[in-house]
Amino acid sequence: MSTTFFSMAVGIGTKNRKQEWLEVFYPVPVLHPNSELVKQVASIVHYNGGNQAIELDSATCHALEEVFEAAGENQLAAAMTAIEDSDQPRVITLLETDDAPTSTPEAYLKLHLLSHRLVKPHGTNLTGIFPLLPNVAWTNQGAIDLEELPGCQLAARANGEVLAVNSVDKFPRMTDYVVPAGVRIASTARVRLGAYVGEGTTVMHEGFINFNAGTEGKSMIEGRISAGIMIGEGSDLGGGCSTMGTLSGGNDIVVSIGKNCLIGAEAGINIPLGDHCTVEAGLYLTAGAKVTVLDNEKKPVKIVRASELSGKSNLLFWRNSQSGAIECLSKKNAVELNEELHAHN
Repeated sequence: MSTTFFSMAVGIGTKNRKQEWLEVFYPVPVLHPNSELVKQVASIVHYNGGNQAIELDSATCHALEEVFEAAGENQLAAAMTAIEDSDQPRVITLLETDDAPTSTPEAYLKLHLLSHRLVKPHGTNLTGIFPLLPNVAWTNQGAIDLEELPGCQLAARANGEVLAVNSVDKFPRMTDYVVPAGVRIASTARVRLGAYVGEGTTVMHEGFINFNAGTEGKSMIEGRISAGIMIGEGSDLGGGCSTMGTLSGGNDIVVSIGKNCLIGAEAGINIPLGDHCTVEAGLYLTAGAKVTVLDNEKKPVKIVRASELSGKSNLLFWRNSQSGAIECLSKKNAVELNEELHAHN
């Protein structure tokens, strides 16, 4: 086994009638577990290395509980106590390396690592994750296979109950699995499992955070954070604004927003921004957009593609109300950037 083990977690989940995994809940995922602990676990569950998801019976759960208690891993021990006598499928997932996931339990562990803030977006290999996440009905009675849903709905009615289907999707809402400390989420359905929501973040009703995306810390999110995008500390995404990720037509550009930026209402970006940038409300800044760079007297200096301004800090973007041209002004405190942008060659 590798000297640095990537991740380990015990979980409880849901299978369909074909005994296929629909989802897995990991209460205490562990990043880089102690090697001695992994060895002890391996001997109990007959793990021989690699990345595996191994189903557990009650006796094995009890044995793991004792190992975790002896190692001082109290949270893991408590988790084993809680699931030891459950009739639901139980699993231990061991990831020796951060390779692409190959099973539903592996995929769910990686999403948990993100939402537990153990890894940041782009901090774990999610290649090929979509086929491993079955499209299921997320209901008030848990995950249900779509083929089995009509029968479950009828059974609920016959019992005098209503089976509420909250969504039909590959991804569940994050808060059904983990609620990170220090956040406010007005509409929990709009934050998917696999989102990284930094402490101090407020997500308002129209805000949205996709998987493998999120916020570093204190931020106000009233717009959309697409997959793969990270928002820096202190930034504000205005109502209805959009950040275009690689899944929504952003090609191979890794879009991010730096610290203390403001993306105005109904605006959008398709380039990474540095710190202290502002995009005017209603302005969608695509990578290929022509941008007129202004000097500190607001006189045109040159025209560039927006992509040429990627990652630069202290920029203010707006649309000229008369000409309709997109213009960019570097703020006066950005001396180094001013020199770069205002060069006439």
